Amino acid sequence: MPELPEVETVRRGLQPHLEGRVIARAEARRPDLRWPLPPDLVQVLTGARVVGLHRRSKYILAELEDRGSLLLHLGMSGRMLIEGESQGDFHRDPTILPRHDHVVLWTDQGTRITFNDARRFGMVDLVAPGATHPLLAHLGPEPLSDAFTAEALGRAFAGRRMPVKAALLDQRIVAGLGNIYVSEALHRAGIDPRRLAGAVAAPELAALVGHVRAVLEEAIAAGGSSLRDHRQATGELGYFQHSFRVYDREGAPCPAPGCAGTVQRIVQSGRSSYFCPLCQS
Repeated sequence: MPELPEVETVRRGLQPHLEGRVIARAEARRPDLRWPLPPDLVQVLTGARVVGLHRRSKYILAELEDRGSLLLHLGMSGRMLIEGESQGDFHRDPTILPRHDHVVLWTDQGTRITFNDARRFGMVDLVAPGATHPLLAHLGPEPLSDAFTAEALGRAFAGRRMPVKAALLDQRIVAGLGNIYVSEALHRAGIDPRRLAGAVAAPELAALVGHVRAVLEEAIAAGGSSLRDHRQATGELGYFQHSFRVYDREGAPCPAPGCAGTVQRIVQSGRSSYFCPLCQS
C-alpha cells in the first residue's frame, strides 16, 4: 500500500493539472470501490472548482469551492492517470487497462484525470463543507510538520509496552508512516524495532524524529518507492527502492559504517521488519 512519500508524489503530480481548475465533467463508472461511492458524487463534482489539493496521512483531499472536499485513497493498486486533450500530451502505460478506470474527471482545460484501480481497494468519498471525515478524525501529527517533535513523540510513547515499530505504524500516534519508511528510519536511528516504545529515551527520540523526516524527504525527492503498483502521476516509476538500507534486504551486509552485521527479517503483527541486530539495540 502506498505510504506518505508515494501519496505526496501523486499529489504533487496532480497539482498543476487540477488545482485552480474547474471540473467540467465527472463520470463514475461503477457504484463502489472498497466502499460504495457517494450517490451524488457526479453531481457535486460537475462544475466544481478545485481551490486546493492537499494530503493528510495517506489520503489526498481536493478542496472544492463551496462544496466541501473530494477524498481519495489509492488502496493497494490505485493510480491517478493524467491524459491531455491532444493525443500524446501524456503517455498512458498500455498495461494499465481502461476497464479499471472507475472515476474520471475532465477539467476545463481538457485534461482527463482518471482514478484507475485494478483491485478496487481504493476509496473515493465526499466531505461536506466544514466537516471532518471519520477516517481523518483521529489521525496523529504529520511527520513533516512542526507538530511532530521529540517531545510530542515522547508523550505518545510514554508507558506504552508495544514495540516501537508498531507504535510508529499507529496512525493515531503519527500519520502516514508505513512499513518501509519505519524500517529505514529505525535503522538510521540505531533502534531495534522490538524495543518497547515507552523505553526509548529522549535523546533517541530526537534522533528518530530527525531520521523519519530525512527518510521521507529523500523518498519524496525520489518519487517514492515502486515495488509493485506505485507510479507517479506522470506514469514514471519512483526509484527510492534503490536506496533502501534494510527494507527487503534480508541477508545483505548492514550498510552502517563500521558495522559487520547482517540484515535480518522478522515478523511483527503480521508484517515484515528488517533490521540489523548488531547496530540496532
